[in-house]
Amino acid sequence: MLEGLEIKEKDFSSTYLNKDFRIDSQFYTKEPAKNSKLKYEKIGNIIKKAQYGVSIAMNEDGVGYPIYRMNEIHNMLCDMEVSKFADISKNELKTFTLNDRDVVFNRTNSFEWVGRTGLYKKLDNRDFVFASYLVRFIPNEDLIFPEYLSAFLNSKQGVWDIKRRARQSINQTNVNPEEVKEIEIPLLSKPFQENLKECFDKAFELLIDSKSAYTQAEQLLLQELNLADFQPSQEPVNVKNFSESFDSSGRLDAEYYQVKYDDVENQIISYKNGYSTLGNQIDYIKTGEYSDSYISKSKGSSYYLRNTNISKGEIIPDENYSVDSTKFQCSANLNEVLTSRVGTIGLFGVINESLVNSVYSDNILCFKLVDDLNPYVYSILFSSQPYQLLLEKLAGGSVQPLITQTSIKTLVIPIIDQDKQQQIADLVEESFNRKKQSEHLLEIAKQAVEMAIEQDEERAMRWIKEQTKDRGRVS
Repeated sequence: MLEGLEIKEKDFSSTYLNKDFRIDSQFYTKEPAKNSKLKYEKIGNIIKKAQYGVSIAMNEDGVGYPIYRMNEIHNMLCDMEVSKFADISKNELKTFTLNDRDVVFNRTNSFEWVGRTGLYKKLDNRDFVFASYLVRFIPNEDLIFPEYLSAFLNSKQGVWDIKRRARQSINQTNVNPEEVKEIEIPLLSKPFQENLKECFDKAFELLIDSKSAYTQAEQLLLQELNLADFQPSQEPVNVKNFSESFDSSGRLDAEYYQVKYDDVENQIISYKNGYSTLGNQIDYIKTGEYSDSYISKSKGSSYYLRNTNISKGEIIPDENYSVDSTKFQCSANLNEVLTSRVGTIGLFGVINESLVNSVYSDNILCFKLVDDLNPYVYSILFSSQPYQLLLEKLAGGSVQPLITQTSIKTLVIPIIDQDKQQQIADLVEESFNRKKQSEHLLEIAKQAVEMAIEQDEERAMRWIKEQTKDRGRVS
């Protein structure tokens, strides 16, 4: 009669051992299994500090200091760049500046993503801060390296313990950092942790190489179009007659006719290899479909792609957003270009082999460039600063930024020389390959932690060496 039920008997007095006086059944029935051969310690006893981030309004105008939010942690690392800024005082900056190798934990999010953890690696002399729904952990490195803490909290053992402590409400899930301090983590050996650190360091180097290759591709492209040093005009007045304005565009808003937009278009029109409009250089254009429910990715399901999955020529799917593609008409094909059409416009990405048959949101436009135009090259172009201005122009005239099928077809584009397209495409491929190598190294680190906990350290160490022997030195 009770088959399949999860039951565990606990004395009421044991609830007092928890700082938050947990009495919910899930907390006790989901207790993680431990390896009796390993020594465990509470996270709270092996860290020097746990700190909430700053609570403040953010902006996209570059005012203040770059600030991390909950969606800017991926693959156990904090992203190199962020999109928001916080205008804070020098005293606040001193309090909330992230230091190299701080561990950043997402305490508030959906149930699927709460607890997302990443290592912050300082890239340059800029100071980054972190928002209030993130927590910074500073480990005591005499006991535990930050890389190991990040890998553990991303491992299946760490995630399991985080999820059982999560408190769900209607719109969000929260994990109190005091609860995280109660999680017990195995104290693995320093040599093992040093190997993990090497994996993280090499992975970060590969991400730097990836970013460098992408920047080279973008610069080569803009140099070809004489837009590398482009500075938008600050001229506030632009005189247009009726035939040059409403008669041809149907737009009466003055913002549409700013000089800076003309400057970009005139530069494209003067390109030595000629120009056209996007509408004349695509085979088709479509709008995606709305879904009111999602499932986790599994065999037979398809990714559901949204605005938030698109970034700089790349589309990064979310394992927690998948659908039954047989219930939808829109299905992604190889080398199609996706772009956000409402809200945050100007995001472009290309469908690769792993994303074929994905379904895309009704907030996305999908188009297929003609064969002579490389989709990765043009996605970089559309993501560049000059083209962000042109997209800003097309998206104006309404309360919320909006790009339509009709408006995007009017976008002026250069017909880039084929040899130049190939040079740029090679750099893009190099960028994506380096990023994949980085992700693979971090996956090795995470799996090694899982193996060390489930089996033993020696086997996990041998496995790391075997997996990384052709990817750089791991001692």
